[in-house]
Amino acid sequence: MAIKKTALYSSLWASCDELRGGMDASQYKDYVLTMLFMKYVSDKYKGDPNGVIVVPPGATFDDMVALKGDKEIGDRINKIIGALAEENDLKGVIDVADFNDEDKLGKGKEMVDRLTKLIGLFEGLDLSANRADGDDLLGDAYEYLMRHFATESGKSKGQFYTPAEVSRVLAKVIGIHPDTSQDVTVYDPTCGSGSLLLKASDEAPRGLSIFGQEMDNATSALARMNMILHNNTTAKIWKGNTIADPQWKDDNGQLATFDFAVANPPFSNKNWTSGINPAEDEFGRFTWGIPPEKNGDYTFLLHIIKSLKSTGKGAVILPHGVLFRGNAEARIRENLIKQGYIKGIIGLPANLFYGTGIPACIIVIDKEHAHARKGIFMVDASKGYMKDGNKNRLRSQDIHKIVDVFTKQLQQPRYSRMVPLSDIAANDYNLNIPRYIDASEPEDLHDLSAHLQGGIPNRDIDALDSYWQVFPSLRAELFADAPESKKRPGYSKGLVKAAEVKSTILGHPEFKAFAARSLAPFTAWCQRADLKAIQPAEQPKAIIHRISEDLLESYSQTPLLSKYDIYQILMDYWADTMQDDTYVLVQDGWAAGKVLRELVVKKGEKLKETPDLTLGKTKYKAELIPPALIVARYFATEQANLDALQAALDSTSQELETFIEENSGDDGLLSEALNDKDKVTKASVTARLKLAKDPEEKAALKQAKNLFDAETDAKKSLKEAQDELDLAVFKQYPELTEDDIKTLLVDDKWLATLQTNIEAEIERITQQLANRVKELEERYAEPLPAITQSVENLSEKVAGHLKAMGLEWAL
Repeated sequence: MAIKKTALYSSLWASCDELRGGMDASQYKDYVLTMLFMKYVSDKYKGDPNGVIVVPPGATFDDMVALKGDKEIGDRINKIIGALAEENDLKGVIDVADFNDEDKLGKGKEMVDRLTKLIGLFEGLDLSANRADGDDLLGDAYEYLMRHFATESGKSKGQFYTPAEVSRVLAKVIGIHPDTSQDVTVYDPTCGSGSLLLKASDEAPRGLSIFGQEMDNATSALARMNMILHNNTTAKIWKGNTIADPQWKDDNGQLATFDFAVANPPFSNKNWTSGINPAEDEFGRFTWGIPPEKNGDYTFLLHIIKSLKSTGKGAVILPHGVLFRGNAEARIRENLIKQGYIKGIIGLPANLFYGTGIPACIIVIDKEHAHARKGIFMVDASKGYMKDGNKNRLRSQDIHKIVDVFTKQLQQPRYSRMVPLSDIAANDYNLNIPRYIDASEPEDLHDLSAHLQGGIPNRDIDALDSYWQVFPSLRAELFADAPESKKRPGYSKGLVKAAEVKSTILGHPEFKAFAARSLAPFTAWCQRADLKAIQPAEQPKAIIHRISEDLLESYSQTPLLSKYDIYQILMDYWADTMQDDTYVLVQDGWAAGKVLRELVVKKGEKLKETPDLTLGKTKYKAELIPPALIVARYFATEQANLDALQAALDSTSQELETFIEENSGDDGLLSEALNDKDKVTKASVTARLKLAKDPEEKAALKQAKNLFDAETDAKKSLKEAQDELDLAVFKQYPELTEDDIKTLLVDDKWLATLQTNIEAEIERITQQLANRVKELEERYAEPLPAITQSVENLSEKVAGHLKAMGLEWAL
């Protein structure tokens, strides 16, 4: 059975739970990732003499499994990992974590139990066949773990990981094309765990030649493992200080140059001068100026520029301060701008990165076209993100919009513009984005004249012109000129009460026509996507790329709706549901739709998955098709009967509850039937009925008993009907044909959900119009003189009432 991404992720995170307590995330990540690496390499390459990794006898994951419960398990795991490292020149890479460390893993039985459980969690994963061709399932799992480790590692220890979303932006804006050949080089001087390099390499159809350097020992080891897990075994990652001792040099001892460079260097490094004399740098990196001694932001940018070929391109993540700080940094910035090296700047949201909450930017370098540079393209993407725990995160639509706008140089109000070099020079070469792009929302100004004299300002109504373009006659139904006696130029009268605005819009023929037109691109996309034609040989990532780009383009000309919002609907559903379904399909075929997997729990453990179907005590999980879809398509009559039985039970229970509530008070007819917990139950009613003498009490008790009996009968009928339906559904699964499965999965599950979500987006857009019109109606409903007069009238009434009571008040 294929492994789902979410199932793999949850298993890996469960392995982290086994290690929590003795160490923090920055430490236990080394253990979990090493174990993942050993399991993957062992499953994929054992017994393969031609594999890129040689797994020698005694160095497989099976050998680790044999150690479960062994008193010397920690030491022996170290030896197994050491044997694999020795055979493959991975010393110092995969043997960094010490599995015999009593301080971190506990002593004696505690260590044995902890490592035994850890091995057991990985033992159940078959990672040999679970790589949909060309899809890095394991690499993605590695990324997932890195993100979670970075989240848990706290402020000072999360810098080893650049969020995957930001990595994708860098990879896509530096100019790697589908025809870029494999021998083209990409370089990261502060590569961390290697995620930036891998994302850049993924942009080329056959990958790129990877070069990286990382100063931290454990992190450079993570990068090496990451490369192998992503099938980039030829990547060259070197441990060392890039600034003081750069590894990659040419035959003349000068810095090697590369086609592309990406980097997320440590922000504001205070120790960058350690080991070098910047004024006499042998590599000539500081020709354009020497950065401040206690701030190394420009150090890495200058290193990268020097490390690029004359046609080279790069992208570097740096704190916003590099755009506007003065003194030495101002001189460097001016020189780089005059050289034409800076192609563009992308401002990112704050709090994206682990280890810091300050806002950052991407500086895009292009040496090839530097001589012809006439301006710098700026993007303010600081407003587009979602909350993810205590961090912010770029959504799929944010990434796509940034990349589209930057690569196509699209100028959009409050978002992007090409800033001429003359403007920048006039601002003393200050590159602070808000100087050139005002991303703030227009202020909602109140009209004092309207507050005083009434009417709704036409200026506010005209501001909704994008809606009136789509609903041309709706404006006339919502607003009109004031009567001649009160007519004022520039003001209109509201025709619909604020509470009725939404229903008026939703019921308007133009809205209904708009809603229908807005679904037409989706309907056409469904035909082109042809999801029922998915074949086992296909790559899930290729599928989502094809269908998401098509959906984005389908909505590019639809008024009011943002194509990026529609795109996000698909990407969210892909991440939540479709991705797992597709991974199962491409590995097990459409027949997986028939599968009901029995959930078996080991003694002493709890059920980890929520069952979809229960027959007696046996619980089942549907692999692709939830039972509700089977019921809706094949057992609608039975479900209607079940709904009727549920309604009858609810009615009986409500009647019983009301009767008890009315008669169980201190003087109620059922007060003597209260048990020691002050509850009226069937047992307490039956017992009291044997003792009761009062006719009224006996009648009430009999009615209560009848209602209890009716409720019991209703529950029994409902359970029997539910059990019959569950059994019928269970028997239906193996009877499903491939066409049945395609209809249930594609039409009833995927497309129906997407259509519902798009319809909700259409209504959300309409709700925005309704809210604004309602706001204007309420804001200017009563002019100030009318309110003042109303207050005076009410005051006079109150004074009259007081006078009638023999009282008087004075202001």
